[in-house]
Amino acid sequence: MKDYIIVGSGLAGIAFAETLLQHNKSFVIFENQSQNSSSIAGGLYNPVILKRFSQVWNANQQLELANSFYVAIEKKLGIQFDFKIPIYRKFFSVEEQNNWFAASDNPNLSAFLSTTIIHKNYKGIDAPFGYGQVMQTGYVDTIALLTHYHNYLKSLNLFNCDTFDYTEVKAFDDHIEYKNIKSKHIVFAEGFGMHSNPFFNYLPLDGTKGELFIIRAADLDLDVIINTSVFILPLGDNLYKVGATYNWKDKTNTPTQEGKQELIDRIKEILNCNFEIVEHFAGVRPTIKDRRPLLGTHPKHNKFHILNGLGTRGVMLAPAMAKDLFDFIENGKPLDKTIDIKRYAIS
Repeated sequence: MKDYIIVGSGLAGIAFAETLLQHNKSFVIFENQSQNSSSIAGGLYNPVILKRFSQVWNANQQLELANSFYVAIEKKLGIQFDFKIPIYRKFFSVEEQNNWFAASDNPNLSAFLSTTIIHKNYKGIDAPFGYGQVMQTGYVDTIALLTHYHNYLKSLNLFNCDTFDYTEVKAFDDHIEYKNIKSKHIVFAEGFGMHSNPFFNYLPLDGTKGELFIIRAADLDLDVIINTSVFILPLGDNLYKVGATYNWKDKTNTPTQEGKQELIDRIKEILNCNFEIVEHFAGVRPTIKDRRPLLGTHPKHNKFHILNGLGTRGVMLAPAMAKDLFDFIENGKPLDKTIDIKRYAIS
């Protein structure tokens, strides 16, 4: 008998899989790529909400755990996918500078916001009011992480590419069965694909579509991430990842002409050089209106658990939320009430 079945192999699923491996628990994971938000994610980790100059919820704890978590995986897989790189917030006015300084006096933000205005001339960008630097930032190459980690799990015969069939799940008092697999627990981590899950689709997973570009800009010379109304992330070889849009109505992962034009307009607000769109892609982020993840156990099936709703900050949230769910299931440690699915009643 397995200890766990995991459904979903995006950031949430592999974070829980790695947590299980670290605790010598047996499992099998099903790919279930009903949505591809993890593979198309910007991958940035940033402890500050730059639109409002406020701290991300539990940012300190999330960053501390994520750093050690990804270092351990990099060492195990023998690759680098976590890149430490500053984020510069471009200022558009003296008022924005003043708001930045006011925010940097906040004890919760002082470790993350530099009090020195950076006046650096980046080719391709006009910034007469300079930049503010966010510290303890970077990005995870989510495609590299997922690809190599999936291959690692396949080498251990722990990865199943079959489409998961919810009708084949059978619940018993002390275990669950799925086809020929018996397991003590099952954890659903399908992202926006949760809407097809008959056990947890009562939860208010909203979903926010995001569209991104890869652009080529030979006349742009960046060694930091620029963040304004969009982020511009240097990938090397004159390539940059740019994103992202927010669409609360369209729940498909198909790029749109509207999203394309919005990104083009925003890029032109920042860059004064030519650029070429190399790739245009989209995905649906698993978002919740109260901006908190969905963790916990089904109210009627005590072996069914969920790890979802990581939204736009999956890279930062996944390791911490995987740990919280594991401690809840295995050690009875209560979940924070703001992330426990008990906050939503089953209909």
